[in-house]
Amino acid sequence: MTGAFVWQDAGRVVRFGGDALDHVWSGAALLTTDRGRADIPPRVLESAARVVDVPHGSVPDAAAAVRDDVAAERIVAWGGGRVIDTAKALASAGGGQVCAVPTTLSGAEMSGGHRQLPGAEDRPRVRPVLVLADPLRMTSAPADRVRASAMNALGHAAEALVTRRANPVATMVGLRGAALLAAGLDGEGTEQARPDLALGSILAGYALDSAGLALHHVVCQTIVRVAGTDHALTNAAMLPHTVQALARVAPDPMAELGDAIGAGPGELGARIAQLAGGGRRLSQIGVQHGQLAAVAEAAAARSELENLAPPPTRDQLLRLLETAW
Repeated sequence: MTGAFVWQDAGRVVRFGGDALDHVWSGAALLTTDRGRADIPPRVLESAARVVDVPHGSVPDAAAAVRDDVAAERIVAWGGGRVIDTAKALASAGGGQVCAVPTTLSGAEMSGGHRQLPGAEDRPRVRPVLVLADPLRMTSAPADRVRASAMNALGHAAEALVTRRANPVATMVGLRGAALLAAGLDGEGTEQARPDLALGSILAGYALDSAGLALHHVVCQTIVRVAGTDHALTNAAMLPHTVQALARVAPDPMAELGDAIGAGPGELGARIAQLAGGGRRLSQIGVQHGQLAAVAEAAAARSELENLAPPPTRDQLLRLLETAW
């Protein structure tokens, strides 16, 4: 059983469980979305110095739009990956701190990965110093959305096993996170499913923060930027294909991933598609065939691909996208 815990880790505190929200900072700027406000307890809203909605758009644009409204040393980010990444970008630019209250399985609360505010590209990136992880809130979306969000988290775990920065801790944590995510999805509707998904997401995010991103997240992020697709659905559509591509260059780590999530030999892609709720095609989530070449070109230029040995070429990326389309 996944119970409540407090994890102190190199200047960061993670509080996991139903009482985590008792520790939300008061007197801080509260960053959320218009839709997210409805789920924030009144006591949290009332204790905030101000409540600011993150607009739609990229993280740099969103951060620039609210910068003047969030001139605070402490920011509470209540929402999914875009809200938390926007708070991290603002804290990076202004030298502040972030308390993250995740409402999805994005894992953004566990990493220092975020795009920077324009003009602040040389500032150190920021990790939240306080993570308040309530499993019920992290899995509060409709079931199909939770599954898609879980594919983003599972992608974190998978990629952490194969990068140049992969290490024994990231591998151990990533495999445990993957096993929990699979158990949570298989156990949908049971009492343990939501805590398993929430903890699996946190562990997978920690693993990726340690080992760094590469193929899967570079491709998915680039698809979202070029084609404007939904981030979680993009991960769900691509992950069965990217893990098979990774298995060709790193068969042993991907075999370990298969063992962790209950995939038999040669079944890793099919098992992930099953966990995602059925296979999706890029064509079904809004990607036009004519956009694939632009995605491959932009992804091939991303320096993060050097974190994979050998880094894929533009032509290999295009073949991967064609397979997923």
